[in-house]
Parts: sequence; C-alpha cells; structure tokens
Amino acid sequence: VQLQASGGGLVQDGDSLRLSCAASGPTFSGWQLAWFRQAPGKEREFVAKIFYTSGRTYYEDSLKGRFTISRTKEKNTVFLQMNSLKPEDTAVYYCAAAASTGVLVGDMDYWGKGTQVTVSS
Repeated sequence: VQLQASGGGLVQDGDSLRLSCAASGPTFSGWQLAWFRQAPGKEREFVAKIFYTSGRTYYEDSLKGRFTISRTKEKNTVFLQMNSLKPEDTAVYYCAAAASTGVLVGDMDYWGKGTQVTVSS
C-alpha cells in the first residue's frame, strides 16, 4: 500500500486549499482512508475519514463545515477540501489507511508522507 499526499502550500487567512491523496494497493474494499494533521510541537490529530466502499464520512467535530473529505469515482484518490482556513490550521497533513474503524493514530495501518499547509494571518 502506498499513499501519496499533495496539494499543500502557503495560503492566507480565509483562503481555501484542496489536498489530494493518491492511494495504491491490492484493494481498499472495506478500508477507511483518513486525514490527520500535526502542528509544530503538537500531537498528530484526526481530521476526517471516509470509508472506501460506502463513501460514509466522519469529521473531527471542530472542523465540520469547513473541511470536506471525498473520493473519486475510481476510489483511488481521496481529497480534503479545506475552506475558510485559519492560521491554527497550519500543520503537516498526512493521509492514512486502515482496515479498522478507529480514528486514532495507532489505528492506522499505512501512512503517506505529509504535505505542509501554512496559513498566514
């Protein structure tokens, strides 16, 4: 399984950004694909996840309404649309895949390299 995140960059307060995660592997049927983020000096935290087969989504409560996770019809790319970005959203964003249904860092089976998102005020 390989996960490749992209789309990060430097944006201004209130801007939008869309991250992509290209996933490759034998099959992701029954798996979940998730986004996490890690700000400097902080623990890595859950952002959102989507079930590969059903498309059902879950979000960190504080990010609902601003962030949207989706996947392509081909189901091999997961997106994270981030709107109304704030300086506190500055972090390295990681995509991850898991066969389980948890949302903890330890629940993930595979991780991609992160992509840096910096929001300036």
